[in-house]
Amino acid sequence: MVSKEHVEEYISKTEEALDKMDITQPERSHLFNIAEDFLEMAESYYEDACHFYEEGELDTAFACINYAHGWIDAGARLGLFDTGGDDQLFTLAE
Repeated sequence: MVSKEHVEEYISKTEEALDKMDITQPERSHLFNIAEDFLEMAESYYEDACHFYEEGELDTAFACINYAHGWIDAGARLGLFDTGGDDQLFTLAE
């Protein structure tokens, strides 16, 4: 079983990543729609993680927050998000 502190740490890091990143693609680009989809998935899993954390379902919250950050990192690696070069919150290509 995952600890409450561990889940809190991951939720905090993911919240920080969501606040820091921006979509890099022009609004009229097909890639903008893909970036929005990645962001929506990340935000949805983040919200789910917070919900399950509040309900005391720590294992499910931990799974959700990892999915959320996975969507963020995938978007960052694909160049959909500007991460400010932060390689601590994001898994970058280089």
